Amino acid sequence: MSDDFQQEDGPRDLLGDPYNQNRESWGRPKFEKTKEKQEAVIALSAAGWTQQRIARYLGCDVKTLRNHFSLELTEASDRVEGEAILAIHRRMRDGNVTAANRVIAMAEKGRAAPPLRPTQPEADTPEQEKSLPKGKKEQLAEAAQKPTGRWGSILQ
Repeated sequence: MSDDFQQEDGPRDLLGDPYNQNRESWGRPKFEKTKEKQEAVIALSAAGWTQQRIARYLGCDVKTLRNHFSLELTEASDRVEGEAILAIHRRMRDGNVTAANRVIAMAEKGRAAPPLRPTQPEADTPEQEKSLPKGKKEQLAEAAQKPTGRWGSILQ
């Protein structure tokens, strides 16, 4: 009798099936983040694609895209620009004159002075003060000094 039932490795449930038996997989398979997908998200985001369009390209939901690739989405343009600058710099070191001119142009652009903000002219003389338009509070204060209507003659 003992030959009919041979116990295999591991515990079994009441029906005799092992506990660690593979069950059927339900639903969609879990999204996997790979290096290729990371590079695609960086390139497409830097090119100006919307998150909806990138998610459609990868075959996932926008929330899944944000969940797995949030860093790549926020830093895409900086990474791509940095890689391009490094590639141009490497070519310059190899003796490419065009790359050297580009590096010089980028360096000059980085040293450019920030644009000046337009300032309002300061009123040094009373004539200049009169030419400046009055604000709402100043207009209300002047109107309060000059009463109008029936009470105007009584208050003066």
